[in-house]
Amino acid sequence: MAIRHGEFERIRSVLEDADHDGPLTAREILDLLEEHGEDFDSAHRVATVLGRREETGDVEVIRDQPYRYRFVDENN
Repeated sequence: MAIRHGEFERIRSVLEDADHDGPLTAREILDLLEEHGEDFDSAHRVATVLGRREETGDVEVIRDQPYRYRFVDENN
């Protein structure tokens, strides 16, 4: 399944608008997305999008149980 254009940007935008600091689980992110009217298939889809962005350095994946995701601040 390919990453649909704009999914990462939609996630990042909602988290910035929600002003959440610290790492969140994919389920917590999905809940925030739904609260802001963004439609995502599942927490698994959120994890897939963010996990792929770890490879580019945009996201840090904290491999606890459950995994948590944190956006890397470009200004640091």
